[in-house]
Amino acid sequence: MILRFRSPDGTYRVDIQPTDDTSLLISRLRENLPKDVDPHTIIVSDRPVNGRARVLNEISGMKISDLGLSHGDMLFLLYKKSNEPQAPNGAAASSHEPSSIRLNGQPIRPSEAVSRLYTTTASGLVVPDKVPNPWETVTQDPVDEELDKKDGKIPRGRDHKMCRHGPKGMCDYCMPMEPYDPGYLAENRIKHLSYHSYLRKINTSTNKPELKSSYMPPLSEPYFRLRKNCPSGHQPWPAGICSKCQPSAITLQPQEFRMVDHVEFSDPALINTFIDFWRQTGGQRIGYLYGRLAPYPEVPLGIKAVVEAIYEPPQIGEPDGVTLQLPWAGEKDVTEVASLCGLRKIGVIFSDLLDDETGQGTVVCKRHIDSYYLSSLEIAFAARLQAEHPHPSKWSETGQFGSSFVTCVVSGNEDNGIDVAAYQVSNTAVEMVRADIIEPSADPSVMMVREEDGKTRYVPEVFFRHINEYGLNVKENAKPSFPVEYLLVTLTHGFPKDTKPIFTAPLGKFPIENREIVGVSQDYRAVAKQLGITSQSADRPADGIDVVSDFHLLTFIKGWGVLEKNEEELLAKVAVGHDVDDGYKLLQTPGWQTLMTILRESGENAPLKRAFVEYSPLPPQIPSPFVNTKGTGVGGSGSSSNGGAARRGGGGDNAISSNKYGPLAKRFRGFSLKEEE
Repeated sequence: MILRFRSPDGTYRVDIQPTDDTSLLISRLRENLPKDVDPHTIIVSDRPVNGRARVLNEISGMKISDLGLSHGDMLFLLYKKSNEPQAPNGAAASSHEPSSIRLNGQPIRPSEAVSRLYTTTASGLVVPDKVPNPWETVTQDPVDEELDKKDGKIPRGRDHKMCRHGPKGMCDYCMPMEPYDPGYLAENRIKHLSYHSYLRKINTSTNKPELKSSYMPPLSEPYFRLRKNCPSGHQPWPAGICSKCQPSAITLQPQEFRMVDHVEFSDPALINTFIDFWRQTGGQRIGYLYGRLAPYPEVPLGIKAVVEAIYEPPQIGEPDGVTLQLPWAGEKDVTEVASLCGLRKIGVIFSDLLDDETGQGTVVCKRHIDSYYLSSLEIAFAARLQAEHPHPSKWSETGQFGSSFVTCVVSGNEDNGIDVAAYQVSNTAVEMVRADIIEPSADPSVMMVREEDGKTRYVPEVFFRHINEYGLNVKENAKPSFPVEYLLVTLTHGFPKDTKPIFTAPLGKFPIENREIVGVSQDYRAVAKQLGITSQSADRPADGIDVVSDFHLLTFIKGWGVLEKNEEELLAKVAVGHDVDDGYKLLQTPGWQTLMTILRESGENAPLKRAFVEYSPLPPQIPSPFVNTKGTGVGGSGSSSNGGAARRGGGGDNAISSNKYGPLAKRFRGFSLKEEE
């Protein structure tokens, strides 16, 4: 029979009989190998990586048939050559210096046992972040666990025209539909599949329980980078490349699903307070959204991001943008406070507003079908943030899939009113930014494809499909640039019908962080004023517990470091739970009493012996000149398609929330860059 051997120096064939001794095989094999090969270092394996490997001399004296080999088998060799450089002055090589390398390029040290070493040659480097058994080891978000338990079927009533059975029967015309049914999505004007609907769709084709086959994770993220330590044995790029380590060509197309379907702001005052900075200075603002994920019943197996607070990091606002330094100071403290409140960072929001100088409280519409919705620079920024916040998933072979991080823009709409738009970028865009394939362009509506430098950046071929002037669907090379719509996923947004925010203190009473430029700052006087908002008859702390229910106040107190860890947990519990008993417990803690002492001795005359005083928040008042019965509020604004205008109205994908305070565009007065006469 013939056995084949592949080595770093070539492939060899050895003709031998099953009854022959392996010593004959070794001698014939040495005849084919280079003369400078050290025979004591020859390793043989049945696979190039992760195979069963043994030192060749260890199998001497055995028959070929005892090795389980058959005609045509391919074996893999690795060895060390005797003419390799030795340690200086003839000294033995240090145990800290590698004496050879594995098939995957990893170093082998002399102190390591050869027979033990080559039983695990690749150690998972073909896919660096592959997770074994992710369905057992990955901890998902609670909303994912909840939706995994649902079947997601869309119920249908009995069709009186087509159904011929009784009331307890079922047929094709009344049986429940799958959550990814294209007819239902088109009828209800839902542009994208929800994440769990997409998961059910591809899992149906990947895993078929009726075949009793082994389970395979259905989700996999795109990978456009060169795979390091290629098992083929060639030199790393740029010295060598092969089809195993080279990424495939990229064909861009709109993503059919979205990780989050809807962004819900728990209180309209969140947006109102956020754009107050623009009203007062004319400069733009950026903030991080803190909230949670929850089921969204308006879309089959949908997910919504519920925003409870907006935190504004240190920044410099300018009329055409902001300057932000990452990472920003205090981020760890803010994250800890959000975690104590049951929240996490779920997105980013920034403003892009310019008064149209009409004096009507309207703004310039910059983002529309003929310009762009998110610029190439903003898409690259969003992609980096999504890469930093991956979404854990037990259905993915890497233990994570996509990101639930959202990007919101406060800008002018087509009616010249202030509106909010919510987006995500596709998984393809995130990976292209990771692989350094794309870069922002001076034209905000197009994204540039980078040039390959031949040293550190490898750029595969990039194509995109579009309808040409003849109405044909054609594929075109994306170099040097392509439209940004191929990387964009639109979401809906709005306010709940009944606002129930977890932070019930009136927004704006305690100063917003990092707004010293407008003459407000967070200090002990602001804390004393917040805790001392007084009603002289406040003998019952139950009515005054809401004074600490402010996210900005909690983060500022956290930065002081006065409270212990358990006291911070109790304060957060009081802020979000509004429990009177917990409030009394907080008043008796040493840390809180120390805080009260600091405030009293700082010269504030507010009555601080009772931290919780009676306060009944009034509904936000709307200036009558800016109330308009026409138009649609934020809850009715629609998500715009790639290359299509934003939809308006209350049906379909956007029939989610309502705004009882009137149109957002008419409630917020714009800031004029020119002085009023």
